[in-house]
Parts: sequence; structure tokens; C-alpha cells
Amino acid sequence: MSTHAKRERLLLADLLEAAGPEAPTLCEGWQTRDLAAHVVVRERRPDAAGGALIKPLASRLERVQAEFAAKPYEELIQLIRTGPPRFSPFALKQIDEAANAVEFYVHAEDVRRAQPDWTPRELDPVFADALWSRLERSARILCRGATSGLVLRRPNGQTAVGKRGTPVVTVTGEPGELTMFAFGRQEAANVELDGDKDAIAKLHETKQLGI
Repeated sequence: MSTHAKRERLLLADLLEAAGPEAPTLCEGWQTRDLAAHVVVRERRPDAAGGALIKPLASRLERVQAEFAAKPYEELIQLIRTGPPRFSPFALKQIDEAANAVEFYVHAEDVRRAQPDWTPRELDPVFADALWSRLERSARILCRGATSGLVLRRPNGQTAVGKRGTPVVTVTGEPGELTMFAFGRQEAANVELDGDKDAIAKLHETKQLGI
């Protein structure tokens, strides 16, 4: 049975391939080639990937990612499709699902939503619930950069507290849209914001909510 991570991996590879190496993405400063290189380095070069979180390693990550970005684009797409090597922790199904289902969903949308003619993608209920479950567990980490209190709300009324404080902004949307919002893609997320007008304006200006 295919996992969410495997399905999103293949969708991301297909989108990157269709867009070509020089298409825009929602990741500031990155074209599709850069995004593809990021995905490959994250899975295949743990010695460099840590630079995303550890500042002393940032220059190494930048150098290694540039090296991969210089590879033939078709090679990068194939490396994404085939997945991590056997010695990688990501090769374990449980770790792949936990670490990559959301990662690949967001990056697939980074490609889709950067195109002028993009249309909303309807998620199956099981995957939508899986995204919501991840948000419930990680909302306070993802939203720690918010400039006010923040609550994420599904249309069915389920809520997750992103950040405690006042005034409070409530962000309502489907799990996939709330995921994009919480990962710093506020302007590309189909959500409704309710609350203090100044707090909402500041939230829109926050480029990264948390990570």
C-alpha cells in the first residue's frame, strides 16, 4: 500500500519535471532546479543538510546544494523519484512517512501555486486528516514566529493553538491550506483570517511563522 509520502514524492517529481528547471516556486529566490536540489541534498547528504538548522554548517549546505543544482535536471528528478539510498534513515518507511509526507506536499504546492494558472487541489479525506494531525502536534513550533495569538481552525470546528497571546487571529481553512499557511506560504493559502485588523496585517507581513 502506497504511503502518503511516496505518493507526494512522485507528484512532486512529476510537477518539477513538467515545469522544467527554470520555473518559479514559492520558495523565495529558488527556481525549480534549486528546489529539486534541496530535496535531493536533504535525503542524500546528511553531512550538509544539517546546515538548514545549524548555522556553522550553513555555508557547507549552500556549497553542496549548488553542486547538486548544477547537475543535469533530469538526474535530479530521477533521484527524487527513486528516493533515498538504503543507508539513509529516510529509507525506513516510518521515518519517510513522518518526515516527508508534509515536506513533499508543501514543496509540490510550492511548484503548483507559483504558476499563474494554478487551480486548487482537492485532497482525499484520509490525507487531509493526516495533515491536520501533524498540524495539531506541531502548530506551536510552526507558528512561534506569529506576531499575535494564533488559532488554526478547520471548517468542521476542530482547532489547534498555534500561539497563545492577545489579540488573537483565527485562521480558518482546510488542512492542506492551513499547512501552507503555517509553513510561511500565507499569501498562497486559501484561508480566512478573523480578528484584530492590525494583528492580521502584521501576520501577513511575517515571512516565516516559525521554521
